[in-house]
Amino acid sequence: MALPRFHLAFPVHDLAAARAFYGGVLGCREGRSSDEWVDFDLHGHQIVAHLTPSMNAVEETHRVDGQAVPVRHFGLILTLASWKLLAERLSKAGTGFLVEPQTRFKGQIGEQATMFITDPSGNALEFKAFADDTRIFATN
Repeated sequence: MALPRFHLAFPVHDLAAARAFYGGVLGCREGRSSDEWVDFDLHGHQIVAHLTPSMNAVEETHRVDGQAVPVRHFGLILTLASWKLLAERLSKAGTGFLVEPQTRFKGQIGEQATMFITDPSGNALEFKAFADDTRIFATN
């Protein structure tokens, strides 16, 4: 059975900057658009950047395995190989990391590779990978 795809709409202050980041840096194919929004294909999921010039980014964080993690964020769980390629691509593009690429929860059931970045409007994105996908929702 195919997994359902998610749809996420989020605010951006500049559509051209969103296109450059999501299309150029992350390599998302652009879908439909208007003067106020743009659809992007994020690995088969529909994300929509909505122009909101007066947006205020709230930067509340929680501590997760010693790192300050933005409470409001979205992202993908990739294969470990794809995660490594993306980390390299982001580094080469000069992307600033909120949380540098690293392994979190080492030696624990939830061990995962993770990294956090922001788009040009301050929206936080997390990309993570598990060596064993059966551990994504494991509790013990």
